[in-house]
Amino acid sequence: MPVKVDIDECVGCGTCMDECPQEPISMNDDDIAVISDECTDCGLCADACPTAAISSD
Repeated sequence: MPVKVDIDECVGCGTCMDECPQEPISMNDDDIAVISDECTDCGLCADACPTAAISSD
């Protein structure tokens, strides 16, 4: 899965969840984005992330 979350940069704002058309993103108990294997690697979450915590390779 090429889309990755930098746990040190994620602030748990939920912007990535709002942008994702497939809904494979959830927040863990620490309010860190978790991207499941159902991700289609579209990159919309990475583009929308205000802290650049999500990257797509």
